[in-house]
Amino acid sequence: MSDLTYLQSVILGVVEGLTEFLPVSSTAHLTITEKLMGLEVDAPEVTAYTAIIQLGAIAATFVYFFRDIVRLVASWARGLISPEAREHHDYWLAWAVIVGSIPVAVVGFALRELIAGPLRSLWVVAAGLILWSGVMWLAESRHAKLVSEQRERGEGTVGVRDGLVIGLVQCFALVPGVSRSGATISAGLFRGIDRVTATRLSFFLAIPALTAAGLYEAVSTDLSNLGTGQMAVGVVVAFGVAYASIAWLLRFVATNTLMPFVWYRVALGAALVVALTTGVLAAT
Repeated sequence: MSDLTYLQSVILGVVEGLTEFLPVSSTAHLTITEKLMGLEVDAPEVTAYTAIIQLGAIAATFVYFFRDIVRLVASWARGLISPEAREHHDYWLAWAVIVGSIPVAVVGFALRELIAGPLRSLWVVAAGLILWSGVMWLAESRHAKLVSEQRERGEGTVGVRDGLVIGLVQCFALVPGVSRSGATISAGLFRGIDRVTATRLSFFLAIPALTAAGLYEAVSTDLSNLGTGQMAVGVVVAFGVAYASIAWLLRFVATNTLMPFVWYRVALGAALVVALTTGVLAAT
């Protein structure tokens, strides 16, 4: 990784920023990109680098949703000491985010060696891309039915049970190719939550999950060979691109379904299978 060029850092930052919050799997795209660059995708320093540049993307969510974060934290704090404050939906939305963040933290820590090692295979990535596309299609079908029946739910109805269910489904995103946003948005749609609210909740759940992953890698991995300048460039680029990606996705889901992402995922997964079968790319 010390030989990582600044151009490669920029490319990885762009890929991270573009794909972290879109339901297409940033891990899949980073793994494929790293493989095309000739990097060892299962090397500890490579895994650490990709986790650390996620901090740039997560910083973008802090900036973009700063007012929402302050609102939820304040509402949660007031609710801890005031029974009246617990009647406000923001208090329960905050609890939904807290409870929903626990499962992926527990499972991710317990399976960290499996996730950073064997699951980094491009065969796993291809399977994750294609198979979870089916789940996203089912989620959109369920959502369309609820809309036609006028049973769609807004942000004010999100509770702790929603957070727990979505948080449990988020654990599937630990498998490369599944996509954390793809898993959480799909779970939200299955719960009857409208698409924009499900997407916003996906962003809120990303904050503790990605922050914890990035900080864990930063303190538990020898960063001396990562290249401080290259790492900084990757983080900054990821921040800028991710901020634009967040704004675009929220506008997109307001009037569009997730189906374009579904077809893209299937096409990418199929292309990856062909590349692996023909020997154009090696699995690890």
